[in-house]
Amino acid sequence: MTVVTVGVHIVDILARPVSYIPENQDTVLVDQIRITAAGAAAGTAVDLVKLGNDVVTMGALGDDELGDFLLALLTKRGVDVSHLVRRTGEQTSASILPIRRDGGRPSFHVPGANLSLTYADLDAGVLRGARAVHLGGMDVTFGLGDPAFFALLDELRASGTIVTMDLLSEMPDLLGLARAFLPHVDYVLPNEAQALLMTGATGTAEAARALLADGPRGVLVTLGESGSLVVTGDLTERVPAIKTEVADTTGCGDAYCAGFLTGLLHGQEVPVAARWGTAAAARVATGLGSDAGLTDLASTLSLL
Repeated sequence: MTVVTVGVHIVDILARPVSYIPENQDTVLVDQIRITAAGAAAGTAVDLVKLGNDVVTMGALGDDELGDFLLALLTKRGVDVSHLVRRTGEQTSASILPIRRDGGRPSFHVPGANLSLTYADLDAGVLRGARAVHLGGMDVTFGLGDPAFFALLDELRASGTIVTMDLLSEMPDLLGLARAFLPHVDYVLPNEAQALLMTGATGTAEAARALLADGPRGVLVTLGESGSLVVTGDLTERVPAIKTEVADTTGCGDAYCAGFLTGLLHGQEVPVAARWGTAAAARVATGLGSDAGLTDLASTLSLL
């Protein structure tokens, strides 16, 4: 099942547990440090592969050592990286995340080459051959807000390709730009803060309905430990989270997207696919980093 992920690619450097940032040149010992492929396109791509999908990813990296590392890691994880572009003189996007004991994840972030991605960087032929396209972080890859790309997305949907979209930031101006994509996607999967900021609504259900009115077939709002809210034209359903021992919440949204899209590709109805996403997110929450704890589809679905 070929899936193309388009958008944000980040190198995450994570350490846990971190209770405070040391002063001066002091050292704090931690239990674990990892470097992972992350971001709403790269992290989701890795999770999709683990769930049994063939995945091509498209985005922009710098021509630096971080970009070399990200290419090597994605390749090792089984993602086709032949359509990633390199930007001379730009830095690959990266984050440093000191993970708290409760799994919380403050971050230090460099947007880097993600900001330069445009429609001209994408391979329309590959996109036309996909069963599904996942747009990851259209709020920060605003160069993709191109009428030509919107027309291609409409063409893909008309041919039966599933198009999903996730977001990255919680910046109102950027989220407002991303709202222009909604008439051209099937399902949008914001977190609660993003849904509220995009719409100005005071409640989650109200926000989801406002986003649905812009044109997608469904809106799935992730709610952290409270699960998710699934809203389509004739359905409003709360999907509970799966209780698990949380080590780190990094990448749970990406895993939810990967599980949900995998469910759709297996012919599941939207509420069931949302439960597949919930199970994938629960697996990722058990370890450090955006793909930790997720191994394969069978073990993921065993949580349900």
